[in-house]
Amino acid sequence: MPIVDSVTGAITEAQIFVATLGASNYTFAEASLSQELPSWIECHIHAFEFFGGAPEILVPDNLRSAVTRSCRYEPDLNATYREMAEHYRTVIIPARVGKPRDKAKGESAVLQVERWGLAPLRQRTFFSLTELNEALRVQLGILNHRPFEKLPTSRKALFETLEKPALKPLPCQRFVFAEWKSAKVNIDYHIEVDRHYYSVPYQLIHQKVEVRFTEATVEIFFKGRRVASHLRSYRPGKPTTVSEHMPKAHQKYLEWTPSRLIGWAAKIGPSAQKLVACILENRPHPEQGYRSCLGLLRLGKRYTPERLESACARALKMKAYSYKNVESILKNKLDQQPLTITSSQTPLPLIEHSNLRGRQYYQ
Repeated sequence: MPIVDSVTGAITEAQIFVATLGASNYTFAEASLSQELPSWIECHIHAFEFFGGAPEILVPDNLRSAVTRSCRYEPDLNATYREMAEHYRTVIIPARVGKPRDKAKGESAVLQVERWGLAPLRQRTFFSLTELNEALRVQLGILNHRPFEKLPTSRKALFETLEKPALKPLPCQRFVFAEWKSAKVNIDYHIEVDRHYYSVPYQLIHQKVEVRFTEATVEIFFKGRRVASHLRSYRPGKPTTVSEHMPKAHQKYLEWTPSRLIGWAAKIGPSAQKLVACILENRPHPEQGYRSCLGLLRLGKRYTPERLESACARALKMKAYSYKNVESILKNKLDQQPLTITSSQTPLPLIEHSNLRGRQYYQ
């Protein structure tokens, strides 16, 4: 069904999800923007809530959101779809590829939704998914209350007397959509999810793990056992690190803070203090400059504080904000040489030449 953007006039083709019960043919339908996994799961949840319970078995078609690999005997189900079925205590038995009779009830329901749900709405223009679903819900009421041609009853009546008591009660909490992915633990004991990095125990470096992530949480599993859990962050390129996941050699850096490093550098001199501050400011994240600052301050054990302060002053003048530059200055004894400033305060005279037309020419 087409949905028209009220501002641009662009048309989006809404997909129609259809579900029906096997004995009564009681039918549910809902418009969705796509057939992708989030929409597929959301439509199932709404169908269960519409029916007021969950069936014993789900027989879906073989779309990608349900079945990741088709097989006549043991199809591979999408992990999120399988998890949703477990939450509602139902099982999934997909229809075989190219065997529409495996889901004959569903095929028939699609036909009835097209006739009694979509056809009466074909002359209307819808500007939102909500508007379309409200109209579709009215048409579903007509379809489900309409008497059968060969039976003295309706889908709604059969559902109330025959199937509603047999449905499994819904759980107290609605299923929370979660995606799954495989990831390899990097050498820095972090894995990547949506351009953010989450820590795992460092013993799992180079191992493959399974990641389950929702809108609020990220869980990491290794061989079926949960090894880490984090609140989800949407800051790209940033790490979320738990100190217990770090090796002992790395944990000692946690006690350092920017203010503590700058305060220690102030004991050497103002130039050292300013250089440490510049190193921290010129890193994307302050923690990335901790090691450089610690190395810089430890140069005070190999050289005198006076030499280190002089080297820091030269590095500041050169805008060389790094440990390696200060170490090179000290090794080459450049700190003991005077700083020469070759900046002339008098502007150079303009060159007289026929090719230089001046600004008046371009006016």
